Amino acid sequence: MLGHTDPALLASMLESIADLQLHIDPSGVCVDVEVTNPELADLMRLNWRGLEWHSLCGEEHKERAAQALQRAKDRPGETVRVDLTHRVEDTGLTLPISYRLICTPSKDQIIAVGRDLRVVTDLRQQLLNAQHAMEQDYWALRQMENRYRRLLELTSDAVLVVDEATGRVLEANSQANNLLAGEGQTAIGKPLPLQSSEFQQLLQKARESGSAQVSHIALPGNAETSEVLVNFLRQGTESRFLIRLSTSASIDMSDGGLQDLYHIAPDGIVQVDGEARILSANPTFLDWLGVNSEEQVLGRTLDTWIGRSTVDVSVLLSNLRQGKSIKLYASVLRNAVGVTSDIEISAASVTRHDGTKIIFFIRDISRRLTAEHPLTERLPRSIEQITERVGRLPLKELVRESTDVIEALCIEAALKLTRDNRASAAELLGLSRQSLYTKLRRHGIGESDASDDAA
Repeated sequence: MLGHTDPALLASMLESIADLQLHIDPSGVCVDVEVTNPELADLMRLNWRGLEWHSLCGEEHKERAAQALQRAKDRPGETVRVDLTHRVEDTGLTLPISYRLICTPSKDQIIAVGRDLRVVTDLRQQLLNAQHAMEQDYWALRQMENRYRRLLELTSDAVLVVDEATGRVLEANSQANNLLAGEGQTAIGKPLPLQSSEFQQLLQKARESGSAQVSHIALPGNAETSEVLVNFLRQGTESRFLIRLSTSASIDMSDGGLQDLYHIAPDGIVQVDGEARILSANPTFLDWLGVNSEEQVLGRTLDTWIGRSTVDVSVLLSNLRQGKSIKLYASVLRNAVGVTSDIEISAASVTRHDGTKIIFFIRDISRRLTAEHPLTERLPRSIEQITERVGRLPLKELVRESTDVIEALCIEAALKLTRDNRASAAELLGLSRQSLYTKLRRHGIGESDASDDAA
């Protein structure tokens, strides 16, 4: 059917669905170029007349373009599809175009009808970024869970998570299992054996106030008494009790199992006293510092290597002295030659008869793909995201980003109020249209380039 259609009529029919039309002679030279989509103003500057069609493509697509042209000439009246990427050297523009080639019955002309695939390419990139973000979230949860479980095992207290509705133990560290179920047994899945009236009153108080603490509760089958701390946590339709049992029993920090953990841990683990003087450090931490032996760091304060200043370690110690554990605190680590890297710190402290012992778990995140370091360079989308960068970026850079975020948010609000009428939005913001287009391009809002040229 296409073989009997007048080329001019065919070109007119395709104009409504095409972005770009090329008329190519049998030798492969473009004799006419027409941009049929007025929104693609950047394509109107293309000067392809008199150039060989395949030479306009990138090196990887030149042979594909020549083969498609030959197939179209061999089968007049039939459409030949080919996807090509053009590179405009003087502008640095990369154009992915999907072509349909039709050769006239007389074989004196080939019509190439193209659609701009940049929008499709952007959507695919967004999908890829979304997949990366999901993977980041998944691995962040896995890593957080691993740190959480490791921290539970390193504490000398028995820690349990109990379901409020059933009274069964959902999670317990090894100290809780040994204390409540016996050596080598588990308390997970079993009813909590603490059923005294005093303990039930403690649970009720936690329900009402969120947390409760009492001393000297007798443990079943154990002559010792325990200090019990209960926190009540509601998660959606479910409620949990977080219970900590502290007894006089403790784990010797020189225990062989703990030393083995120190040596095989992929994260840096450092034990310090109440004044942040280093008592021990595992090989991973020593490797990060670039020192040869543990003796080179023993007795020195942790802020020698951690924090942009002494403030970071001071903040950590202040919170730990208040009985709070530290989770995912962002800071930096400086090695022996002054090179810095981004880190996350989790920490917990235990006070014993011989003083306070603090263990820091340090994770290197300098090469992690995170929300703060996305695949494409974009500004933070809220002030909350900027405040999360405190300690990672200098104040001057944070202030600059805050200004840019507020400016972008105001522009987006103006576009929303004017239903994307950019002339009205410029007037609403007190800007010239050219200034608005410049800011749109700088912040990556909308297809500002196309609109700017079209205007």
